[in-house]
Amino acid sequence: MILYIAEKPSLGRAIADVLPKPLKKGEGFIRAANGDCVSWCVGHLLEQAEPDAYSPEYKSWKFEHLPIVPETWKMKPKYKMRGQIAVLRGLVKEASQLVNAGDPDREGQLLVDEIIAHLGVKGAKLQNAQRLLISDLNPQAVKRALGQLRSNREFIPLSTSALARSRADWLYGMNMTRAYTIQGRKVGYQGVLSVGRVQTPVLGLVVRRDAEINEFVSKPFYEVLAHLVTDNQDRFSAKWQPSDACQPYMDEEGRVLSKGLAQNVVGRISGQNGTVEKVTAQDKKQNAPLPYSLSALQIDAAKRFGMSAKSVLDTCQSLYEKHKLITYPRSDSRYLPVEQHGLAPSVIAAVLSGASELVSGCDEPNAKLKSKAWNDKKVDAHHAIVPTEKIANLSILSQAEKQLYLQVARQYLMQFYPAYLYKETQVEIIIAGGLFKTKAKQEAALGWKQLLKQPANQKQDNRSSIDKSQTEDDEHLANIPALKKGQVLLCERGELLEKQTQPPKHFTDATLLSAMTGISRYVTDSEIRKILKETDGLGTEATRAGIIELLFKRNYLTRQGKSILSTEVGRGLINSLPQSATTPDMTALWENNLDAISRKEAKYQSFMAPLLASLQQLIEQAGAQLPTSLQGVKSPGGGFKKRRYAGKKGASATNKAVTTKRAAAAKKPAVRKKTSS
Repeated sequence: MILYIAEKPSLGRAIADVLPKPLKKGEGFIRAANGDCVSWCVGHLLEQAEPDAYSPEYKSWKFEHLPIVPETWKMKPKYKMRGQIAVLRGLVKEASQLVNAGDPDREGQLLVDEIIAHLGVKGAKLQNAQRLLISDLNPQAVKRALGQLRSNREFIPLSTSALARSRADWLYGMNMTRAYTIQGRKVGYQGVLSVGRVQTPVLGLVVRRDAEINEFVSKPFYEVLAHLVTDNQDRFSAKWQPSDACQPYMDEEGRVLSKGLAQNVVGRISGQNGTVEKVTAQDKKQNAPLPYSLSALQIDAAKRFGMSAKSVLDTCQSLYEKHKLITYPRSDSRYLPVEQHGLAPSVIAAVLSGASELVSGCDEPNAKLKSKAWNDKKVDAHHAIVPTEKIANLSILSQAEKQLYLQVARQYLMQFYPAYLYKETQVEIIIAGGLFKTKAKQEAALGWKQLLKQPANQKQDNRSSIDKSQTEDDEHLANIPALKKGQVLLCERGELLEKQTQPPKHFTDATLLSAMTGISRYVTDSEIRKILKETDGLGTEATRAGIIELLFKRNYLTRQGKSILSTEVGRGLINSLPQSATTPDMTALWENNLDAISRKEAKYQSFMAPLLASLQQLIEQAGAQLPTSLQGVKSPGGGFKKRRYAGKKGASATNKAVTTKRAAAAKKPAVRKKTSS
């Protein structure tokens, strides 16, 4: 008997639907006519044991116990999941072949692998276990996936990476939370100070941005425009480019701060002739943007629809599981396997049948075109989020579901249009010894941008965020006449523009997600920045939305319209912690190393050993200094509340369960199983 262990019931049912009929449903499993079975987890069935599982003395929070580092790691069944574990125990014994059907990511790999290990599977049954990767719950896609089973052993590095992340988060979150909560009591703060290796640097980004804004002092700066006319009475303008001699009067960003200097330039050029020094015309093209990863979709949806990261994830899960209209949503990839290009005609046909408005007034998409999105080297366990071969009935979707389906479908259709072509002309003009520049853009062929041109009767806010940003980029591109080098022009007048420097903007859902996915921009250590790629980020696709929401629940962040601001408690915590705990350097490097483990480029111990060394130093730092920034700050709940830091998939593993002594003493120990590191 083959036993398929899915990550959740919805995936289990999708697998069972393509197995031989009739199906027999049992408690926690479905059996096919040929005897094969499908069962499932419900997220993680096991969780990290709490500190008192290693020693009863850890029930009390005492600084001298820290850091707590297990010699042999223990997992325990979640209380409500013991029944499903018992079901799996019986089925695993009966099975001759196991198939890991967890979600196609590192967490999905681990949660099935860990239950297989917990149930004591060994020998040939373990060696011969297979891996089923499903990213589309429609029957035809599930059947294709069943025909492409791989050895589960191929994915050991992915599972090891997830295990290292889980243990690292437990070590860091539990020890740092206890350390700073204990120290916080000494200065009168009575709440729990939750510290996590991802949540805290994210909070640090917001706190530092708020401080920049509060401390910002606006100052005036000046620009000069030359209004020019040709012999044919064609008029246009060009902007002054200050020379090196102007450096003493400029700031570090090249803005002129001296009004007198700018006024002098206006006086010198007005009524003077200018000469065209250089004309550069370039034919340019812009390829279609890649299909969506979850973060890319969350960022665009926040800009366009004002949706939070969590609402985008929840809506995508509904489109994937309930409606089966999009592929697996928790993906960090923006690429597609080459083999999947063969499905393009049927996917395009399904999209156009259900959402023909996407191509209204446009050329038909060409299914034979193959954009750079199809790249096997960029795809492993999962691929970009794309529409499925199922025709959408938009009338039964919620507003959010419809918006996100159309966004995903449009992005997919873009892959089947040619590049956007345009000509960019740059002109340099010398007037009274000063350099002035302007540039113009002429569209040659819209290509994929046809899909962004909305009919005139549609609302302005229905434009794609890509369309909006492109329009903003084009605003400074002037309409200029045909010019040639050496041509003489008349500067009718110079114009002084007085502007004010602007503070940075508060984070929004879109910009905070963008910061988390492109975290190397915020890394302070130049050596670490060299190591990290632009795609390395804080957290994973599955956890980012949960991390942001968690900070709101902790009362560390608050919303003011679309802006995300830090609270007094959030600022007090960040100002009490060492810089290394509040900046993304350390955790971004961790994520880089975890990815290296999943790619077989690093080993578990090479990641854990330096982590333990740095943790020891951080605990010593915590003990050496009181968190005075929290003096006088009231805790949100006025005391300790039970908080979990390990649990359902997607939650940050740093949200440690904290209880009062009474609650801890009343809690009966669950059955525990040892697992070796």
